[in-house]
Amino acid sequence: MSAEAADPGAPLRRRSRPRIDLRRLGRVALRGPVSRDRLPDAIGHVAEAHRAHHPDADLTILHRAYVLAESSHRGQMRKSGEPYITHPLAVTLILAELGAETTTLTASLLHDTVEDTEVTLDQVKEQFGDEVCYLVDGVTKLEKVDYGAAAEPETFRKMLVATGNDVRVMSIKLADRLHNMRTLGVMRPEKQARIAKVTRDVLIPLAERLGVQALKTELEDLVFAILHPEEYEETRALIAAATGPDDPLETIAGNVTHTLRDAGISAEVLIRPRHFVSVHRVRRKRGELRGTDFGRLLVLVAQDADCYAVLGELHTCFTPVISEFKDFIAAPKFNLYQSLHTAVVGPEGAVAEVLIRTHRMHKVAEAGVVALGNPYAQDHASAPQTEPSDERADPTRPGWLSRLLDWQESATDPDTFWTTLRDDLAQDREITVFRTDGGTLGLPAGASCVDAAYAQYGDRAHTAIGARVNGRLATLSTVLSDGDTVQPLLAQDTASGPSPDWLDHVRTPAARIAITGWLTDHPDEAKPDPETVEAAGPGTQGEPADAPAPSEREAPGATAPPRTRSGPRTTGVVVEGPGAPVRLAGCCTPVPPDELTGFVVRGGAVTVHRRECSAAAEMRDIGRAPVGARWADAGGRESEAGCRVTLVAESFGRPRLLADLTEAIATAEAAIVSATVEPPSEQRVRHTYTLQLPDAAGLPGLMRAMRDVAGVYDVSRAQHPAPTG
Repeated sequence: MSAEAADPGAPLRRRSRPRIDLRRLGRVALRGPVSRDRLPDAIGHVAEAHRAHHPDADLTILHRAYVLAESSHRGQMRKSGEPYITHPLAVTLILAELGAETTTLTASLLHDTVEDTEVTLDQVKEQFGDEVCYLVDGVTKLEKVDYGAAAEPETFRKMLVATGNDVRVMSIKLADRLHNMRTLGVMRPEKQARIAKVTRDVLIPLAERLGVQALKTELEDLVFAILHPEEYEETRALIAAATGPDDPLETIAGNVTHTLRDAGISAEVLIRPRHFVSVHRVRRKRGELRGTDFGRLLVLVAQDADCYAVLGELHTCFTPVISEFKDFIAAPKFNLYQSLHTAVVGPEGAVAEVLIRTHRMHKVAEAGVVALGNPYAQDHASAPQTEPSDERADPTRPGWLSRLLDWQESATDPDTFWTTLRDDLAQDREITVFRTDGGTLGLPAGASCVDAAYAQYGDRAHTAIGARVNGRLATLSTVLSDGDTVQPLLAQDTASGPSPDWLDHVRTPAARIAITGWLTDHPDEAKPDPETVEAAGPGTQGEPADAPAPSEREAPGATAPPRTRSGPRTTGVVVEGPGAPVRLAGCCTPVPPDELTGFVVRGGAVTVHRRECSAAAEMRDIGRAPVGARWADAGGRESEAGCRVTLVAESFGRPRLLADLTEAIATAEAAIVSATVEPPSEQRVRHTYTLQLPDAAGLPGLMRAMRDVAGVYDVSRAQHPAPTG
């Protein structure tokens, strides 16, 4: 860890703090503890780094922890030849430079004692209390003799569960892995590669999610050197060649400094070099590196408002690259990160990326949850509790960690847990979507409405039939974007279950495990693919006996079979003019008390439409003269023959949907004259029914009954085009 993290105001030009000579510390440690009046020299560097962040810290407990650690590890050596005590000392120094509080440092000094020495957890608890005991236990590995090949995944499971109660457990583990990676060169190449891959797949994503960027970036570079040595050497050579007096970032940094000084803004402008992996990524993205690609400008200010003042000056006095602007202050990342990101064009067209943040934001950006100090202190515990689903409500138990802990309970098999954990952590970006009840859901990028349903409702999401996204109906496969508002829709039928094709749309382990588990437990009950639901068409699931033969069925967009009579009256309709065949338009199937209009069509017949029918509007637009039409009696009642109407039911596909709809129609005492089921589109199904009702007064009740069928989200009068004759 560099000195810049210990002092947020210190220059950040990657002036690395000199690495402590662990061999010298080892020799000092072997001499044993000194008098009670002063700390041993071996822990003096830890004390110095700790006091830089916590000037009033009581170092007595650190002294006692060091004495126990040194005496219990005495005689043990690392593979590098150094005394073993150098490892817990180095791990503790890393955490001290990040700003960890005293309890974390105490546990860090003792973190290997229970695992590798005769010290017991009971002794740790007796001498240092419950908190230190919990942290030490959390990072203690499970024995291979007890767990065999499952020891590593089960150790990580144990560690993650412990982290769910105290994030400081993972802070110690990350620092432990960093020091082990720094000294990995003494291992066999195959073991180096195995450890590096686990670091890449598990520890680095955890460091990212906890916001500990200082550890994450160094771990990335160490893994890069082991797994991709040739590319690492190429990148190292490029960085070395770019180091010189003619750094274009120096020129832009000077211009920015003068601009802000002239504007009266107190700010510190620094050059922040990119680490090796970052340079490698830029090179892969752009193909060829520019002089400004080896670093970024960092502007540090005192207050949040100053960040926006700096942004305004930069965008006024320099040409901004608008596509590079991001506001992570107004909308912090899920790992607590806050900054303004922008890019400006300097002299001769050089483009410099700029990070703008306060000193406090910088400390959090570097150290993440470690920068919280003791996150379980009374002032934090007494803070108002917010909605548990809020991703940033409790930084000590972020939403991603809660979700991970939830799904791991279902992954009882170690191999399933290990594979799923890596897949989960491979999601390198998260989005925040809003619930309609005011809460939020944190989901991986690419998550769908299926993921949102399971995140919000758990196993109740088995009955999901669709969703509303930003107020509009959407299918379960719809991919969500950051900032969307989502409302999963569940069927009333609690016995229904998920479809196998949902697995094609899920990104969260919780959803995948829940769906897979249900399908395994119900092999004969799985919901069919919506595109095959009711493919056989009407009549296969309880179609009423009075339905027409297939040859009489209505095709999508066709007019229903007319009920016509000679003369100007038919089904209670009176039209102006001489006697002519009259028929009701199948496109809108008017019923009393709809307002009517008619048009003469080919052959002299009059087709009667609802006045607001879109087909009628089209005929008026092309100059067709309307014919007056009205219902025969003032009461708006049809003749004893009843009325005919065409209804369109929009729904999400599910089993027995057709049967349930026809049952609702029959219950309303309506007869199906014809019916059409259009091919499903994105899991949506459209049913068109031409129905015979005994009385037009029953139409509103019929439409309500159809809307109440599970999966149906809208029922409307037909509005498909009618032939214009």
